[in-house]
Amino acid sequence: MEPVNLFEYEAAAREKLSQGAFDFIAGGADDEITLAENRRAFERIQLLPRHLVDVSSVDLSTQVLGQPLSWPVMLAPVATQKLAHPDGEVASARAAAATDTAMVLSTFSTYSIEDVGAAGSGLKWLQLYFQDDLDQTMSLVQRAEAAGYRAICVTVDAPRLSRRERDLRNQLRLPQGVVPANFAQTRNLSAYQAMDPATASQQAGLLRASLTWKEIDWLRSVTRLPVLLKGVLNSEDARIALDHGIAGIVVSNHGGRQLDGTPASIAMLPDIVEAVGGRIDLLLDSGIRRGTDVLKALALGAKVVLLGRPYVWGLAVDGEAGVRRVIETLRDELTLAMALAGCPTVATISPALIR
Repeated sequence: MEPVNLFEYEAAAREKLSQGAFDFIAGGADDEITLAENRRAFERIQLLPRHLVDVSSVDLSTQVLGQPLSWPVMLAPVATQKLAHPDGEVASARAAAATDTAMVLSTFSTYSIEDVGAAGSGLKWLQLYFQDDLDQTMSLVQRAEAAGYRAICVTVDAPRLSRRERDLRNQLRLPQGVVPANFAQTRNLSAYQAMDPATASQQAGLLRASLTWKEIDWLRSVTRLPVLLKGVLNSEDARIALDHGIAGIVVSNHGGRQLDGTPASIAMLPDIVEAVGGRIDLLLDSGIRRGTDVLKALALGAKVVLLGRPYVWGLAVDGEAGVRRVIETLRDELTLAMALAGCPTVATISPALIR
C-alpha cells in the first residue's frame, strides 16, 4: 500500500533498508533526547485559525534571499544518500527539479557538486563543511559557483561529529563506493570503508576542528554568493551574525544529531526572530513531518523550512519517484492547512495563528 504521509514513508523505508543504513539516517546523538524533542515541540504548538476568509485559491509562492520559490520548503542537506538508494543525491535533485523545489546539497554528498548541479535545473545551494585546508574549502566554493549554485550554507554546529550510539552498536561501515564524492580526486577515502563515518570524516581532515568568525569573514571575502549559517540556536550568535554580513540563518539543532540535550529548533525560533529584527532571512530545520509543521514555523517567523529525513525515506522506498511523492504529499498538506487556517497566501501567515 502506498504511504499516505511522511511517517508512513519512514516505516516503508525501514522495510527496505538494512538495520545499519536505517539507523544511520534515523538516529541522533547519545540518548536522542533532542531528536525526540524536535517532534514533541511541534506537537505542543496549537493553531488558532481564522474563518470567513476567501481560500478558494491558495498561493504557496515566496522568496528567500531574494530568490523566488514555488513554496516555502527546501530539501535539506543530507549526507551519504547512496546509502538509501544507488541514485542518491542525483535522484533527489531530479525530484526537486520536477516539483519546483529548491535543494541544499551536502558537502558529504555521494555524488559530486557538478553531477548534482547537472541533475535538473532547480535552485540549488551548497551546504559547506570547512576543511582543515582552506584551499580545499575554497575549491568547493568555486566549484559550486561554477556549477550554478546560488548560496553557501555553512554548518557551524559540527566542529566534531557527535557520538551516535546506533552506529556504534551496528558497527556501521559504509559500503564500497559510498564515500564523499567531492573529495574523490583529492583525498584517500579508503578509511570510509574501514571505520565509522564520523571517525573517518575527522581523520580525513574533512571537518575543520575549530571554526570561528575569522573563517566566516574569510569565506565572505572569497565568494560572490550569499553566505548563511546553519546550526544557530543561541540568539547572541544570531546578533553577532548581523555584524558579519551574514545573509541568513538556519535555526537548527542538526536534526538532533549533534549536541544532545539542546532545545528543539522550533522552540528557539522566536528568540532568533527577536534577535535579528527582520534584518536577515531565517530558515528552520529539524522535525518537519506535516504541512501543519511548516505552517507553524512560518507563523513563528521562518521564511522557509528545510525537509531532511523524510525525503530520504522516499528515496529509499522508490528512488526519484519516492522523493517526488514525499514532496507532493507535504505540499498538499501545507495547501490544505493554509486553507483551513484562513491563510490564502504565505504573506497572510502571522504569529496571530499560534496559540
